[in-house]
Amino acid sequence: MKECFKCKESKPLSEFYKHFAMADGHLNKCKDCNKTDVRKNRQSNIEHYREYDRRRGNRQKHGYTKEYRSKYPNKVRAHRIVRNAISQNKLFKEPCVVCGTDENIVAHHNDYLKPLNVVWMCQAHHVQWHKKNGEGLNGS
Repeated sequence: MKECFKCKESKPLSEFYKHFAMADGHLNKCKDCNKTDVRKNRQSNIEHYREYDRRRGNRQKHGYTKEYRSKYPNKVRAHRIVRNAISQNKLFKEPCVVCGTDENIVAHHNDYLKPLNVVWMCQAHHVQWHKKNGEGLNGS
């Protein structure tokens, strides 16, 4: 157990990022506080980070997008339909069904052939779901 210097909560070491320079090998700020600080910093310096992102460019290998679209047409179609439904106010993002947060929310498809049948999850829980359960139905 370790106490976060920011929120003053005592949490297990797994809730702290590893850092070789610290005496116990972990940062003194918990992951939640660290993520909050990173989000605030990005928002307060958004123009700097947007410029950095523009300069950095797309780091995927040449032809990645074309390859991905041909390999996973159902996923691409489902993602496009959800994106359009959101922009047309036909579909609305909801809090994560696991933790209730409304930050970094993504639409999870159990079946890509039912593109508007989505479950809203934060990115972290969405990744965990796929690690545990694998790909959704009709993903290719």
